[in-house]
Amino acid sequence: MKTLKQLLAAKKDKPLAAVSPIDTVFHALTLMAQYDVGALLVMEGEQLVGIFSERDYARKIILQGKSSKETLVKEIMSDKVAYVTPNTTLDECMALMTEKHFRHLPVLEEDGAVAGMISIGDLVKETISSQRFLIAELERYITG
Repeated sequence: MKTLKQLLAAKKDKPLAAVSPIDTVFHALTLMAQYDVGALLVMEGEQLVGIFSERDYARKIILQGKSSKETLVKEIMSDKVAYVTPNTTLDECMALMTEKHFRHLPVLEEDGAVAGMISIGDLVKETISSQRFLIAELERYITG
């Protein structure tokens, strides 16, 4: 199975989707649609200050009758952000995401710099790929 570093390296072609806390929720939703992602990092310069997700929008805008064009990201973002480092195993990421019911997890370097973000979909795809490889190897061993 790939490491988290390898998984992030494979995603380097995709730009990191992020907004500022003073952007409107509508702008954030536009970026989410543009990048085809379910969450954005909320950054002040190079500093991670939160995460904005589809869940934040659904629960804090729609259900509360607010306007996405008038509400700022900082008003509804999640500011207590769980994160992992590039040295975290994929199994540990999966366990944390499952336990906390997260679908997106920022990856921070030891110095706090943002290294990227992974989704539960990234982890599931890698798990399936790893299992397919293992099955193929076992079949080769058995028939060889």
